[in-house]
Amino acid sequence: MSDRTDDRRPLARHLALFVALYAGYGALSPFLPLFLERRGLPAHEIAWLIALAILVRMVAGPLAGWIADRWGIVRPVLAGAAALAGLAAFGHLAVTGFANLLAVGLAYAVLTAPLAPFSDALAMAASQNGRRFVYGWVRGVGSAAFILATSVVGWLVPGLGIEAAILIGGGLFVAAGLAANGLGTGRPPEVAARPRPRRGVSEVLANRRFRRVVLAASLVMGAHAMHDAFAMILWSRNSIPAGIAGLLWSEAVAAEILVFLLAGPWILRRLDPGRAIGLAAVAGALRWGISAETVALPALVAIQCLHGLTFALLHLACLKEIERCVPPDLTATALTLYGPLGLGLSSALFTLASGPLFAAYGASGFWGMSGVSLAALPVAIGLGRGERSRSGERVRT
Repeated sequence: MSDRTDDRRPLARHLALFVALYAGYGALSPFLPLFLERRGLPAHEIAWLIALAILVRMVAGPLAGWIADRWGIVRPVLAGAAALAGLAAFGHLAVTGFANLLAVGLAYAVLTAPLAPFSDALAMAASQNGRRFVYGWVRGVGSAAFILATSVVGWLVPGLGIEAAILIGGGLFVAAGLAANGLGTGRPPEVAARPRPRRGVSEVLANRRFRRVVLAASLVMGAHAMHDAFAMILWSRNSIPAGIAGLLWSEAVAAEILVFLLAGPWILRRLDPGRAIGLAAVAGALRWGISAETVALPALVAIQCLHGLTFALLHLACLKEIERCVPPDLTATALTLYGPLGLGLSSALFTLASGPLFAAYGASGFWGMSGVSLAALPVAIGLGRGERSRSGERVRT
């Protein structure tokens, strides 16, 4: 009985971490721009603050990963950063004016930069390659917590004010810090709290398979940019009510959760990560191609389900390949590079590109996004071939 209980503890502890962390994001992130507006910032200053925060995260994340990997302190850094991120969130309530809000916002950006990748790194290590639990379970529950927190805070804000989002979000980040501190001192990826050899960003970037994973992720995820920026506008222009549009977004997130919890692990037991990434790329090409041709509600309902493949399956497959191709003591560094390069930078660049594309071609601009997603297929095929070659070498050996 005690052994069975011990086996359940890692799953329960990581579930607590992911629930608190992603509920914190859900409570705060969607409402932060509105809070800044209520603090008197005009639109261009809000845009600058958000853009500078993205740039800071792109630097702070890999740096935090390198420090944590080199010293073997992934869990303590995660716990401390999450708790301090909560305090930084509270700091928004104490200041006014662009300069002060920028200073607090950049501190918040630095502290939140390593939270998601470090949580992923610890969960993947604790899962022991799926023998203890499936990583997709905790990530899927995190997505569900995000939706629930956004819904609850959205219901509370009209009565309590926008400050409620800051207070609840900050409190949840502090709770995430406590949950991370309670993970214990499991060995990987923090094998020992002592300096490691000087290995880090350059070694990870020199890894050819890691670069291919990042390239594939940047293409498939970057292709979401036009949808994320202009789908609501497109649907509104075509007389789709806001309530129905909200349900379409919820459907996409529900599909994401389903893949994280059930379908993704099932697929990855049957396909190697390269083929799974290829499946996500093809699903993206289909999704955006249909978006370019029709806004008929039945078609939109059908293609929103593909978000489970174009986001959740892609994420699971990329993390599984990174776990395979990157040494365990560089996992946090790799994940803090994968996030900004494979997801953040590409999303920013393709969002900038999608503006003129949508202005010039409207819905037809989605064909460009379809091509971008399909461009990841040769990269994924190369990953699959490499995997089969490695398997063949092991058999011959």
